[in-house]
Amino acid sequence: MNIGIEGMHSAACVRRVRLALEKVEGLQVREVNLGSAVVDGDSSQQAAALEAIQKAGFQPHLPA
Repeated sequence: MNIGIEGMHSAACVRRVRLALEKVEGLQVREVNLGSAVVDGDSSQQAAALEAIQKAGFQPHLPA
């Protein structure tokens, strides 16, 4: 799944989001860059991924 992320401005932001996502059980993090993340998981992990990004201090959104 692709997740858009608002508020990321540096490599430190990317690292913080990656670390938060890697803590979500069963979620496979494929890529995190400025403005987005690509992860693999089921629908229950999707909600957990969005919550992890919010807790890391950023605003996630799914593409329409």
